[in-house]
Amino acid sequence: MQKYFLFTMLFSLAMSTKIIGQNKADSIAIKQLALDYIESQHKPNSTQMENALHPRMVKRTFWKDKGTGKDFLYEYFAENMVILAERYNIKGDKFPANPKKEVQLLDVSERTASIKLIADEWIDYMHAVKLNGKWTIVNVLWQFNDQNRHQ
Repeated sequence: MQKYFLFTMLFSLAMSTKIIGQNKADSIAIKQLALDYIESQHKPNSTQMENALHPRMVKRTFWKDKGTGKDFLYEYFAENMVILAERYNIKGDKFPANPKKEVQLLDVSERTASIKLIADEWIDYMHAVKLNGKWTIVNVLWQFNDQNRHQ
């Protein structure tokens, strides 16, 4: 009898709770957001990058000072990334012919998301937020696959 009562209570609680979170349209939009971020660098497109980023986005990575050997945090901002998208691969020689761009949605809520982008030589962890109906990247933490390159 106790098992039946416990099951009934848990079932009722589950049915009465409104579940909010990931839906298909948001998942598609978030995945496209991450692709816009990386593809704007593959084929230089500063507008595509700018549209993916919140103006106050911060991108960070760890770096090792060659002189002191101490680690420090290096930051880029939305403006830097827009300029990077415009100039970085201008000659078309920074990426392989078929660049890797694997997007994993780590967590999606009604208005926030955590994303992992695996792209060729590095990994980007991103946070996105839905503002005024549009998803935008607000944080990026990245690293090379080979940590020794962070010098």
